Amino acid sequence: MEQQQSASMSTAELSTGVSTDLFHDYCVMPAVYDEMFAAQDVVRAHWQPIVRSMGRFGVRGFRQRWEQARRILYEHGVTRDRRDDQQGSERPWALDVIPMLLAPAEWQWLAAGLIQRAHVINAVLADVYGPQQLLQDALLPPELVFAHAGFLRPCHGLPQPQGRFVHMFAVDLARAADGQWQVLADHVQSPSGIGYTLENRLILTRTLSDVFRQNRVQHLTAFFDTWRQHLLELAPVHRDNPHVVLLTPRSDTSSHFEHVYLARHLGATLVEGTDLTVRDNGVFLKTLVGLQPVDVILRQLTDAFCDPLALQADTGFGTAGLLQAVRAGKVALVNALGSGWVEAPALLPYLPALCRHFLGEALQIPAAPLWWCGQPESLAYVLDHLEALDIGPAMP
Repeated sequence: MEQQQSASMSTAELSTGVSTDLFHDYCVMPAVYDEMFAAQDVVRAHWQPIVRSMGRFGVRGFRQRWEQARRILYEHGVTRDRRDDQQGSERPWALDVIPMLLAPAEWQWLAAGLIQRAHVINAVLADVYGPQQLLQDALLPPELVFAHAGFLRPCHGLPQPQGRFVHMFAVDLARAADGQWQVLADHVQSPSGIGYTLENRLILTRTLSDVFRQNRVQHLTAFFDTWRQHLLELAPVHRDNPHVVLLTPRSDTSSHFEHVYLARHLGATLVEGTDLTVRDNGVFLKTLVGLQPVDVILRQLTDAFCDPLALQADTGFGTAGLLQAVRAGKVALVNALGSGWVEAPALLPYLPALCRHFLGEALQIPAAPLWWCGQPESLAYVLDHLEALDIGPAMP
């Protein structure tokens, strides 16, 4: 009842004795879901405590905190390469000083839906790289699998640690105008963003320390502790003292800062493909004092780049023989090789039926409306509505 009553409070009612300059010119856009405002000047219930806190800063105080955040980003060297710049120049990491807030109930619902999605994707990968019953039962069209460059035939039948293909999972989410969450894309083969998330949180904790003290913010430390322990438990050989490495393409890639940052927080050794070698079906790290065995590889490298011997030979990124070491069960690779296939946009329309097939329940978070022209019905719809649709590739 208290939340329902407070949901209708205006910024003026919220800010008795507090500056409202931060939001007095803010306009809610029509037909767009606004995270902070339910209507013009009406703050959503779970945003009200932080609006009060930020209102006390005033415009000048808030600008000072924004400048402080930018200064910390510069001091920490947080950058990302410009992908559209042939010179490979770097730009500072863009950080919004106003954090994105989710109410506890909404986050629990969202987390449950993402966990469900990860289970479905894992089951799909296990079938496609295993018995391929989905193809036999016509739940997936063969051309979506065999015509896709992301489906790696050499990876069929590879053993997976703990029987899982997916250990780390990222999703692009958006809201529809009615507030319904929708999935835009799945990222499975080498999800990124975790390191930047931690850096963002640490900077906001410093610049908005009073706001974090006054509001119950869920900490991220537990996630990294759990993730580190999970990686250690995947070791197939040296379980008493496993060696975990993070495989990065090279130092001039767009996300190298994150790879360095993430490796440090996970206690993993940051390596490139040429730092590793395969001997007797085992993976070893080259060091000045000799070869050191590697038990778990957390890869931030595209599937086909991981092994120039068995997959794509002209990249210069991976480690020759890595696929054979995985097949022999001597090293755990996270996520599984070939998992990038499920990132195909054309797979999204099939996931609701696949969820019912594997889990016996409806897919909780739908994808944004999407039509694959490989289906006759979808093709007809697209041809009739070309002026209203965005056209993109179904496969890489």
